[in-house]
Amino acid sequence: MSLTGSSSATLILKVLIAFALALPTGWERFKHDRSAGLRTFPLVALASCAYMVAASQTVIGSDALSRILVGVMTGIGFIGGGSILKEASTVHGTATAASLWNMGAIGVCVAYENYTLAVLLAAINYFTLLFLTPIEDRIKRENDR
Repeated sequence: MSLTGSSSATLILKVLIAFALALPTGWERFKHDRSAGLRTFPLVALASCAYMVAASQTVIGSDALSRILVGVMTGIGFIGGGSILKEASTVHGTATAASLWNMGAIGVCVAYENYTLAVLLAAINYFTLLFLTPIEDRIKRENDR
C-alpha cells in the first residue's frame, strides 16, 4: 500500500496508534523493572512508523523502501542488543530485545495501515510477557532447587 498523499491528520493518527499499541508492553516491562520500559517501547513503535511514512513520501520504488525498512529493523535490533546483559552463566534481556524488535514491526504495520496485524502483534507480545514470564520464572526456581 502506498502511503503518499496521506493527510496530516492521518499521519498524526498513525503515529499515535503506533505509540498506543506499544504502551501495554512498555507498562509491563516498566512494572517489572526491565532495562527498557514505558518510554522506550512506545518511542520505538512511533519512530519506526514515522520512518516508514516519511520514507514512503520521499523515495520512489519498492526497492528503496525495502532498504529503508531493513535499516529501521537493523537499528532497532541494535537498540535491543543493548538490553541484553550477560551475568556469570546467565543472560538477561532477550525478551526485552525481542519485544523491542516487535515494536518496530508494529510501527511498520501501522505505517502501511495493516492495523489487524499491528494489534495482533501488540496483543501477543503483551500477553506473552504477562503470562509466560511468571511460568518461566517458576520453572527456573524449581530447577534451581
